[in-house]
Amino acid sequence: MDFGFVFMGSVHAAPLVRHAEDRGYSHAWLYDSQMLASEVYAALALCAAATQRIKLGPGVTNPKSRIAPLTACGMASINALAPGRAILGIGTGNTTRRTLGMPAARLDELREHIQVCQGLFRGELTDYAEGDRHRKIKFLNPDMGYINIRDPIPVYISASGPKVAQMAGEIADGVILFGAVHPSLIRWMVDNVKEGALRAGRDPERIRVVSMTAFYLTDHARDIHTREVREAVGPMVASSSNIFALSTYRNPEVLPADFRAELSAFTNVYKEPDAPIETRHIKLYSGYLQKLRPEHEALMTEKIMRATTLVGTRDEVIESIRAMRTAGVHQVAVQPILDTRRTIDRFADEIMPAFR
Repeated sequence: MDFGFVFMGSVHAAPLVRHAEDRGYSHAWLYDSQMLASEVYAALALCAAATQRIKLGPGVTNPKSRIAPLTACGMASINALAPGRAILGIGTGNTTRRTLGMPAARLDELREHIQVCQGLFRGELTDYAEGDRHRKIKFLNPDMGYINIRDPIPVYISASGPKVAQMAGEIADGVILFGAVHPSLIRWMVDNVKEGALRAGRDPERIRVVSMTAFYLTDHARDIHTREVREAVGPMVASSSNIFALSTYRNPEVLPADFRAELSAFTNVYKEPDAPIETRHIKLYSGYLQKLRPEHEALMTEKIMRATTLVGTRDEVIESIRAMRTAGVHQVAVQPILDTRRTIDRFADEIMPAFR
C-alpha cells in the first residue's frame, strides 16, 4: 500500500510537500482549480525543486482549462525538473468547471485530450484537432533539455461514475477515486475499471487504483458525532457524494444499493436555483473542500462519513484501509481539511507504521 497526500494547488505548498516526502509519503497530488488556488504547474515546479523522491502531479486537471499540447508540455516540464516523478491526474473537471459556472467536460473531450497527451509523451507524431482543422503535431525539441519525455509520464483518470471508470480501464495507467472508502463503493468503481480494461484487451491488474479522501482520528468511536469531526471531514463528504450523485443522476440505480439513498441526497447540495445564474456559483463554491457549509450538516450521517472518509479511532481507520486494500486500492491519498502539517504527521505517526 502506498500513501499519498493531497494539497491545494498552492505556490506555498513546497515546504509541506518536502515535509510529506520526509515523513514517507510516496505521492503529492495538487488540486488544479484556478478559481480556488494557485496555478498548479507553477506550484508543481516549486515542489519539484524542493523534493527528491516524491511523485508529483495535478490531482486532478481537466481538458477544459488548457489545450492538450499545453497540458503535455506542462507535465513534460515538471518531468524535466523531477525526472521520472511526474504523474498526470486528469478528470472531467467537476470542481474547476463549476466554480466558473460552466459544465464539466464531456467524456469524448476527456478521451481525446488524454490521447493527445499520451502520443506526445511517447514522442509520436500525434493527431490534434481544433474545430474542423486537423493536424499532426509532436514535440519539436525533445532533446534540448526544455522537457523530459524519456522518463514515462503515467496518466491517471479521476472517476466517480461507471463510464469514466471504464475509460480509465481502456486507456489509463491508473484511476483516482474521490471519496471511495467503503469496499462496496470501491468494488463498484474497480469492477467498471476492469470491464473497460478487458474490453480493450488490457490486463486490469496493471491499472493502479488511488483513493483520495479526508482523514481524522478520534479518541473514541462515539466521538464521530461531534461538530469537530463534521468540520474535519464534512467538506470531503459533501464534495465526493455530490460528484457520485451527479455522475449517475440519469441512472441512479447503478449506484451501490447500500449507499444509493445517502449519495443521491447530495445531488442538489451545490445548487441555488433562485439566485442569479451569472453569479450563483460564486457563493456556492466559496470555501469548497475547505469549509463545512451549514446546510450540509444534516446530511452528515455516520454511515456516509465512514463510507467516504477515513474517520474514527486509530484501529478503525487501520481496519478501513485494510478493507480498501482488499477491495483493490493500491494507494490512499489523504486530503487535509483543518491543518495540513498536523494531518501529515498524525497519519504518518499513527496509521502508516501498521502497513510497513
